[in-house]
Amino acid sequence: MDLNLISKKAKIGKNVKIGAFCIIEDDVVIGDNTVIMNYVELRNGTIVGENCYIDSRVSSSGNCTIGNNVIIRYDSIIARQVVIGDNTYICPKVMTNNLDTEKKQIGGPKIGANVFIGTSCVLQHGIKIGDNSIIGALSYLNKDVPNNELWFGNPAKYKKSV
Repeated sequence: MDLNLISKKAKIGKNVKIGAFCIIEDDVVIGDNTVIMNYVELRNGTIVGENCYIDSRVSSSGNCTIGNNVIIRYDSIIARQVVIGDNTYICPKVMTNNLDTEKKQIGGPKIGANVFIGTSCVLQHGIKIGDNSIIGALSYLNKDVPNNELWFGNPAKYKKSV
């Protein structure tokens, strides 16, 4: 008995491991050597790079891009039009948003390469996080973050260069 709903139109690379109770829709691309754990939802147009680890109960709304060597920990939500750069680590329970207060789709955050996003962060629509930046746990980020900076708080603020 198959415990997954995987579209025949999905493109799944070599050596991909997919856990139980996953939903993988049309036009999803999963790169080689990626691990998808249990209860993961990858909606239409989600692209996952090579050598990624997508933990249990991660959901993508679709039309998003996850780079190579990315780790997304459990219970995170990846909204539409989110872009995640290579070698980025997203801690548990991170939420991204792609709608403004009038429910207009602005597009999710653009997260650079080599970024660390702490546990339970909320990343607002339309923002950009530069390469090599760190966003501290429990932060609410609603502004762009340049490369090589540490931000945290509610709302998140610049703390120092890294």
